[in-house]
Amino acid sequence: MLEAIGAALAAAGGFAAYAVRGRSSSVFAPSLYRGDRSRAALALTFDDGPSESTPSLLEILAAHGVRATFFMCGQNVRRLPDVARQVAAAGHELGNHTDTHPRLDFTSKEFIFREISRAQETIQKETGIIPRLFRAPYGVRWFGLRQAQARLDLTGVMWTVIGRDWALPADRIVERVVRGAANGGVLCLHDGRGIEPSPDVRAMLAAVDKFIPQLKERGFQFQTVTEMLRPNA
Repeated sequence: MLEAIGAALAAAGGFAAYAVRGRSSSVFAPSLYRGDRSRAALALTFDDGPSESTPSLLEILAAHGVRATFFMCGQNVRRLPDVARQVAAAGHELGNHTDTHPRLDFTSKEFIFREISRAQETIQKETGIIPRLFRAPYGVRWFGLRQAQARLDLTGVMWTVIGRDWALPADRIVERVVRGAANGGVLCLHDGRGIEPSPDVRAMLAAVDKFIPQLKERGFQFQTVTEMLRPNA
């Protein structure tokens, strides 16, 4: 009896973890994590920006002829509106990454909506662009997110490969991304650290400059998330 109860609790715990953070989970809100597996395309995405280092990232992307998708925090956009506008002016796609980068689990539906809607308003005010994509901080989804995404007309986006660029040196980041890249993959890196001013993202910058040419040599093309998810793009 106790073994059966233990097994049931373990199964319930496993399902709860998947529902909250599983990349393919749509339990709390619709979410996409990859594109068409038949196309040799990748979507390069960056979370937590803009930051003081984002202009350096834009230079690297321009040098390689790559457009990416930037999931921005509203507070960072208010701190660095000119940088946010630079990202948009360079032709990159803008997404919503909440206002202050909180974990959304164990919060209220009202809190979740306020966080996302304030970021949405800020990004639109400062760049003129209305985001259509949303990525939850830490990949954590919760009750109320489905309604918030629907009200704001946002599509949830997770990732296929995460670079762990907040913790690893450049060569290890490159290894993770190159090893995990596959058709339709969504690559997740960070041009910020939550809402921290002047974050150190040098390892990410060096890694991006290295792995883009390696992946191009393997035949991959880079697209924004919206382009990659569009049929026959």
